[in-house]
Amino acid sequence: REKQVKMTVAEQPCYTLINTSQDLEPPSEMQLREDLEKGNDKAKAEALKKLIVMMLNGEKFPSLLMIIIRYVMPSQDHTIKKLLLVFWEIVPKHTADGKLLQEMILVCDAYRKDLQHPNEFIRGSTLRFLCKLKEPELLEPLMPSIRACLEYRHAYVRRNAVLAIFTIYKNSDFLIPDAPELIGKFLDVEQDMSCRRNAFMMLIHVDQERALNYLSNVIDQVNSFGDILQLVIVELIYKVCHSNPNERARFIRCIYNLLNSSSQAVRYEAAGTLITLSSAPTAVRAASSCYIDLIIKESDNNVKLIVLDRLIALKDIAAHERILQELVMDILRVLASPDIEVRKKTLQLSYDLVTSKTINEMVLVLKKEVSKTHNAQETEDVEKYKQLLVRTLHQCTMKFPDVANTILPVLIEFLADKNELAALDVLVFIRDVMQKFSNLKDLVVQRLLDICGQIRSAKVLRATLWLLGEYCSSVEDIQNVMTFIRQSLGDLPIVDDEIRRSTGETKDDQDTSMSAPVQRLVTADGTYATQSAFVSSTTADKKTVNGLANDRNRQPSLRTFLLDGDFFIGAALATSLCKLVIRYMSLEPDSAKQNRFCAEAMFIIASILHLGRTSLPSKPMNEDDHDRMLMCVRLLNERLPVTFHIFGEDCRTALADMLSAKAQEQKEIEKKLSKGKTAAVEPDDPIRFTQLLASNEFDEKEDILDLTLKQAIGTIGKKDEDIFSSSKLSKVTQLTGFSDPVYAEAYVNVNQYDIVLDVLIVNQTSDTLQNLTLELATLGDLKLVEKPQSITMAPHDFTNIKANIKVTSTENGIIFGNIVYDVTSSQSDRNCVVLNDIHIDIMDYIVPATCTDNEFRQMWIEFEWENKIVVNTTIR
Repeated sequence: REKQVKMTVAEQPCYTLINTSQDLEPPSEMQLREDLEKGNDKAKAEALKKLIVMMLNGEKFPSLLMIIIRYVMPSQDHTIKKLLLVFWEIVPKHTADGKLLQEMILVCDAYRKDLQHPNEFIRGSTLRFLCKLKEPELLEPLMPSIRACLEYRHAYVRRNAVLAIFTIYKNSDFLIPDAPELIGKFLDVEQDMSCRRNAFMMLIHVDQERALNYLSNVIDQVNSFGDILQLVIVELIYKVCHSNPNERARFIRCIYNLLNSSSQAVRYEAAGTLITLSSAPTAVRAASSCYIDLIIKESDNNVKLIVLDRLIALKDIAAHERILQELVMDILRVLASPDIEVRKKTLQLSYDLVTSKTINEMVLVLKKEVSKTHNAQETEDVEKYKQLLVRTLHQCTMKFPDVANTILPVLIEFLADKNELAALDVLVFIRDVMQKFSNLKDLVVQRLLDICGQIRSAKVLRATLWLLGEYCSSVEDIQNVMTFIRQSLGDLPIVDDEIRRSTGETKDDQDTSMSAPVQRLVTADGTYATQSAFVSSTTADKKTVNGLANDRNRQPSLRTFLLDGDFFIGAALATSLCKLVIRYMSLEPDSAKQNRFCAEAMFIIASILHLGRTSLPSKPMNEDDHDRMLMCVRLLNERLPVTFHIFGEDCRTALADMLSAKAQEQKEIEKKLSKGKTAAVEPDDPIRFTQLLASNEFDEKEDILDLTLKQAIGTIGKKDEDIFSSSKLSKVTQLTGFSDPVYAEAYVNVNQYDIVLDVLIVNQTSDTLQNLTLELATLGDLKLVEKPQSITMAPHDFTNIKANIKVTSTENGIIFGNIVYDVTSSQSDRNCVVLNDIHIDIMDYIVPATCTDNEFRQMWIEFEWENKIVVNTTIR
């Protein structure tokens, strides 16, 4: 970024900063004089630019003042006129003894001619320039011309004339004492909205009563005004009604009307103002409906999130929550937005507001959203949205068990979906339902058996097998589960079947070029190996390879996972088989059937163990899975009552304890939230009989005695924001001592990774301090974004300086620095005041958040906690 030129000689205020390149060589005064006198318009413009930059750097050219007045000011070139406005803003206008320069009279005369120029751009830009002039001697001769500009035909001139009159009246009211009356009359006849907005804004600040009278006269026409004028009207009504509550009945109808404005910004401001001015149900309902409509119609996601936050804040107020509960179906319309954050907040808000009256309608809407996601293109946001829908339906089922019958069939379809995250959440949901609602077990088991064959994810199938093993409670269901397992594994033993399949295919596709038959060999460790001898490669070889690959794709899903080396699913299958055998033996009295079923389970586990010790799988079986399956075989072989009791009952008890602990934790969280909403009523609080209060036209019931009492003690206008603002004092850090010539204190505002220092600086001396600069430095991973500007301070004056600091990592940091300045009455070196250190704590910008167990485990796996070191050992 180019270096920004700063004004170092601060004798006069300047409001313009100009970028320039460092490699420009400054011209001499003679060169500038030559270009300004004899150059064409382009040369004069370039010379004027260089002169302005040099004057901003502290150079003084008093001899060029008359040159510019004689040779440059008469030019009609627009570029030169723009540059002259900047030049006259920064040029010194007084002599050393404080008197106005004689040359400025000529400048004043030139600008009087510009104010009467037929070109509206020149008039308007001149009026904007006059807003920056502070010298009454220069402004006084121009007042008749400024007044005349109020009646000019072009709106651009009239608009800037109002701004000029406003600024002049604010700084030097004696120059135009009748400004409020003049602008009031102008407002009555003006038709342009931008002009009316500026005039109305001026009356708000200088003559509020006149602004209110004007608003009362045109209150029926407010809907036809432009949005810029409507926003100012909303601001005025908010200020007036807060300072004088009796005026609410006079203007609140106008706020109601502005809820239907064509401008989204006006509707948003009107809704917020209406809620702060009135707590009547009709007002809250109207404002909430306006907010919802804004979210649906506005395309900007940031706007959607901001307005959603306003609705959430409304929901947290107990008196307004009941009204929002009636609008929950309207809130669900926001789900049409594709942004995942908007959808997340909408689902959470809808869940918080749903009641027994609206739960069925909400479930229907969510089921439609689920069906839409099945046809949508698989992206990261769609996967997260599916997960959000599943969790919301899960919460709704726990809150309203009656809807479980309609929700379960829809969600179980997710198990066959490619989205693994949503499917795992569905399994957690099913586990909670089967544990808490025993009447739904049979329905869920049947649905799981129907969908099992379509599952293509190892994690999902593993959890589904665990659920079937845990909750199958009839002989028929247990046999159906066993049938599915056998079908999913294919022919047993797996190793023999795999070798037989590969051998048989080789024989079928064998060509004459194969010189030796395929032999099946037994290796030293007892595993099988296949050996073939080929003389040459032909098309038959390619067919064989392709046939084996296609055969792998056609294999049952459970066998595919085992051949891919996922033996964790084998361990889960062994545990589920043990539970099924235990339950089958308790239900089936025939010992022969018991032994047959138990032997079949042991045969399946043994086949998987054998497969894990061969070279057929792509990954070998780990020791944990091997030990787990061996334990299950031993358990089924010995059939000890103690082990049967652990697998059959203790596991279910442990699961119930875990789910009840989670439910209790959730109840405690909801209890804390509900405590925050309930309003405490003290025993000595006066009783309000609402039947004895008169309603006004807005369905508001006001106790006049209570209202006047609040006005008397000064609490009528106090809101939560006032209480919050008082707590800001705790964030103020004193930077210098009270006896220092310059006193400074800073308010530290931390917003995530941005730190804003609002530094108050007070000149405690009787001297003018020039080039006062706040110099800051940081220690740690903090970065100063922008260096504060140099300023000039009058005796006993004060000012605020803001500094932005960026946090680059999660570590504590220190901000330190000093204040340096020059004193006009002293010729000594620059003075310096050292500032106290500001310590930035890591806890100021770390925000707590929550995540589920699955998300935590996923993040734990992905995050590399330590640097990995490769260690070579002889241990095998």
